[in-house]
Amino acid sequence: MRFGTKAIHAGVEPDPTTGAIMTPIYQTSTYVQAAPGDHKGYEYSRTHNPTRTALQNALAALENGRHGLCFATGMASIDAICKLLKPGDEVVSTNDLYGGTYRLFTKIFEGFGLKFKFVDMGDLRNVEAAITPNTKLIWAETPTNPLLKIIDIAGLAAIAKKQGCLLGVDNTFASPYLQNPLDLGADIIMHSVTKYLGGHSDVVMGALVVKDDALAERLAFIQNSSGATPGPQDCFLVLRGLKTLHLRMQRHCENGAVIADFLSKHPKVDRVYWPGLPAHPNHTVARAQMRGFGGMISFTLKGDRMEDATRVLSSTKLFSLAESLGGVESLLGHPASMTHASIPREERLRNGLADTLIRLSVGVEDAEDLVADLAQALG
Repeated sequence: MRFGTKAIHAGVEPDPTTGAIMTPIYQTSTYVQAAPGDHKGYEYSRTHNPTRTALQNALAALENGRHGLCFATGMASIDAICKLLKPGDEVVSTNDLYGGTYRLFTKIFEGFGLKFKFVDMGDLRNVEAAITPNTKLIWAETPTNPLLKIIDIAGLAAIAKKQGCLLGVDNTFASPYLQNPLDLGADIIMHSVTKYLGGHSDVVMGALVVKDDALAERLAFIQNSSGATPGPQDCFLVLRGLKTLHLRMQRHCENGAVIADFLSKHPKVDRVYWPGLPAHPNHTVARAQMRGFGGMISFTLKGDRMEDATRVLSSTKLFSLAESLGGVESLLGHPASMTHASIPREERLRNGLADTLIRLSVGVEDAEDLVADLAQALG
């Protein structure tokens, strides 16, 4: 079954009671049992809910996995992964990553005895050098947030296998349409479902997908025990969003290419970060492991003046200044003060995240209108 067909049909069956083609919203907290322990697979909605089950099965199918697990937010899903570890365990992470992930690692789980190392994973030798016998998890984003670096997933998987540790990949920026890390050797895929999977800026959710049965069982135990599960209404919204994922991602990629080309030729733009550009340092790896380059773009202006960046951020008409990404509407943001403000400034600068960096989430509007909007803001 090809991707577009899976996006519409995977995990979804007509309702056996009414024949409804859309999975119903099972807005219930509990389920009647015929006798103690004699039930239809559902006892309490924190543990299982039919709407959530349909979504979890659909996400597993799209990522070529066996098990999907949904959480109330993307951060709750990463929290569950960290709970697989114990005090003294080490995590090797990319040094360019979402600020909320950095905050969870350093401000929460370091306090419980986990140790984190942040390295530039563009060179896998940096990962190998950071590995110790205590390393239990390698954590990567690719493309990274916000510098759009591309990390060789198959190369990371080989290192993880040699070390005997887990490899987790945040696949949010790519979506299953562009990249399937499990096929490249990853153990766990994480998605901020809020973004491209939901696709309409109307839901907050996270998800994990795995192939290994034992690992899925451990994560499901954490999911149920910690209780950070989404409600059925949110699951319904994402099921609806998945049905157009392939169509939306095609347009995101097409528009992303147009915008990246425009920015790369603009006299006021200094650097453009988009893996589809041949000048991108990881372009070859991106071509090898992705089926397209997505709609996320970051750029800086010549002169590196904050007042110039602020003017652009405040002057667009179609690009809305807001956090988040991956919706049908175009957004722009300022990572240093918004999505990555929790990372200390000196560390941001050391990792190449300039104070003047602007991040775009290119939507599915007409590309000509988006170019015109950026042109007037830059002008």
